[in-house]
Amino acid sequence: MLKKCFFSLFGLLYVSFISPSYSANDQRLQIQPLAETSLLTDIVATPSSMITVGQHGHVLRYDYPSSQWRQVETPTKSLLTKVFFIDEMKGWAVGHDATILHTADGGLTWKMQMFAPELEKPFLDVLFFDAQHGVAVGAYGLFYRTIDGGQHWSEEFHQELLFEEDIAYLAELKTENEQLYLSEREALLPHFNRIERIDEQHLMVVGELGLIAISADQGHLFSAVDSPYEGSFFNILNTGNALYVMGLRGHLFKTVWPDMQWLQISTPSQTSINAALAQPDSITTVGNGGVIMNVTKADVATIESQQLGQDIVALAIDKLGDIWVVGSKGVQQLK
Repeated sequence: MLKKCFFSLFGLLYVSFISPSYSANDQRLQIQPLAETSLLTDIVATPSSMITVGQHGHVLRYDYPSSQWRQVETPTKSLLTKVFFIDEMKGWAVGHDATILHTADGGLTWKMQMFAPELEKPFLDVLFFDAQHGVAVGAYGLFYRTIDGGQHWSEEFHQELLFEEDIAYLAELKTENEQLYLSEREALLPHFNRIERIDEQHLMVVGELGLIAISADQGHLFSAVDSPYEGSFFNILNTGNALYVMGLRGHLFKTVWPDMQWLQISTPSQTSINAALAQPDSITTVGNGGVIMNVTKADVATIESQQLGQDIVALAIDKLGDIWVVGSKGVQQLK
């Protein structure tokens, strides 16, 4: 049986389970004056705004052509880890205490769709295929699906991604002790850190222990592929021409779908790479220690900056072409 210690998606969130859980009665967030400079974990751009999420259930919205971020009220105090919009109006945010929030008005208001602190697992990513069908993934193989826009979420257990010895162990345990079987399987799958669409048919999920897996049926069944690295992967970038996976200690790999032959890109930094953004002739990566790198089409990586004074978790480009980053000290615009 595989034994593991939990660590979260990013280095600065390794103490995830130390964060307090809240009851359903005291979840609603009060507006905080310093939310813009608090821990923020993801950022996305829509045609009319930018949205960022993070600590204590914070959601902030930046409306064009505004010059400031404005916090909006949410029904949670749980750390939010990821936000996703299927169109300009409809979006979802996920996080700790198995929290899922939904907005139907572009992030102005949010409603709780799921809150399950008893699971003691955070969601780390959310992906919708259309306005009705989507999945949310997280720690220890946490995987939930909706077919009605999030009104109902159902759990899936992806046994196909277990190690062979763990499959045999669970099969034996199930015949002997059903309750212990259900308890043990909760901690055997690796963390699913990111899930991304490759094309109209295929998905990729990456996570700890070098996990890279592909699904051809919107995540109902996955197949693990040979991984170039045994450490954790934190993110996926699909540029349309290439796929990049990135993670611990500056590890960055590139492949062309569907070849799946991984090329390691040598990086000048050993700090974790948390996210990347496609540019016309390169990609920009961000990571711990404020390290921002540029990777050219020739697969040459150079450090562009490490002076932002914070660990950077995510980045996005607004409709004016400006890049924004978020991390341990809030949201900043790159100059």
